[in-house]
Amino acid sequence: MHKLKQYILFENRNIDSYELLENQGYCNENYLLHSEGKKYIVRKFIRTDIDRKFEFQVQKLAFEKAISAEPLLLDEENALSISTYVEGIHKDQLENNDLNQFAEVLKKLHSLKLESEPILIETLIEGKSKEVQDALITIDTFESETVLCHNDLNPHNILFTQTIKLIDWEYAGMNDRYFDLASVCVEFDLTKEDEEHFLRSYFTMQDDIKYEKLKAYKVIYKALCTQWFENLEREA
Repeated sequence: MHKLKQYILFENRNIDSYELLENQGYCNENYLLHSEGKKYIVRKFIRTDIDRKFEFQVQKLAFEKAISAEPLLLDEENALSISTYVEGIHKDQLENNDLNQFAEVLKKLHSLKLESEPILIETLIEGKSKEVQDALITIDTFESETVLCHNDLNPHNILFTQTIKLIDWEYAGMNDRYFDLASVCVEFDLTKEDEEHFLRSYFTMQDDIKYEKLKAYKVIYKALCTQWFENLEREA
């Protein structure tokens, strides 16, 4: 803990406690820090192949839209970052009100402007099944709708407070908006009715919702998730 005193953030503050959080991600070690009645998240980076400056910049923009915790410090040399702590819960199932809020959060996220090269999804998939190949062909028939996406909207990265906050921005980048939309549909196992409600909350009534494009991105998202966990098992 004494090393944290080197930062201006804690220069004249007492650090009361510092504990490893029970639920950990795969890219960082996460600690909860208490200092004079305030809580902070200290993230010690595990993976070294992530652009942490870009991640920090994205989170700053998201915080300005009130959809993320405030990022306070990035120390690339010591491989850590510090953010404010957000109290909230995770959910495995979403009600209509949750879907409405989630749609509004994604609209805010997807409106953020940041210069970056688009992610080439097809290059990320190592083995392409017939289903994945067909999905990629389907996607190519649609115009790309490239926006700033979170790209990892699993329930562990979504905090429900009075509003919804997104956390863990490691994989954020320029991607088709339908990738984020598809990930929500998959991760929360939305019914057709819930899916329709979610999409109608996200798009305006005048928008043409591209259901075949969404279906294709759901295939791609599932394939990437399967690949991710298979790689983790091999590395273990």
